[in-house]
Amino acid sequence: MNNPRLVVATLLALALGACQRSPAPGQEAPLAGARIGGPFTLVDQDGKPFSSEALKGRYAVVYFGYTYCPDVCPTDMLTLAKGLKTFEAQDSARAAKILPVFISVDPARDTPPVLKQFVGAFHPRMIGLTGTDTQIAAVAKEYATTFEKVKPEPGVEGYLMQHMSTAILFGPKGEPIALVPVDLKDGGAGVAETFARWVR
Repeated sequence: MNNPRLVVATLLALALGACQRSPAPGQEAPLAGARIGGPFTLVDQDGKPFSSEALKGRYAVVYFGYTYCPDVCPTDMLTLAKGLKTFEAQDSARAAKILPVFISVDPARDTPPVLKQFVGAFHPRMIGLTGTDTQIAAVAKEYATTFEKVKPEPGVEGYLMQHMSTAILFGPKGEPIALVPVDLKDGGAGVAETFARWVR
């Protein structure tokens, strides 16, 4: 899946399968077998190296965005946090296995201190990751996401990053499971349902 448009279309189609409340016996996860994910080493919000090995045995929800995002990223992270908190109230043991991971596509501005303040506003277990431009580009490719720096209008300070806004749930072995519907305006209900369905 090296074609970004094909990746987006495939993920959106597979997302429909994640909206059901409970899987049929023997039913595969929507993203089962998809070539998404891979090993990486970046820097976390505390300025320490963070390896994908630390995600083994956990259910990671991976989202690519940036802290200076004016609306989409904060809204999506708020929905994710609300859904996780709802699931924590329903099943604290399974919820404890979930680790939200926010990977910045804007490493020039998203330093560890900036990331720490951002992720800390949403959930205490949320991890914020950054790195070099080369590292971020490599991880984004492995995780089937795209992003691009948008040149500002003349006279306008700062810049925006155009990026995909999908959250993907990965299993304990790093296998992609399903899209997490952080874009739904339902107070995180869809997020909680997705966790209830796939987290074991």
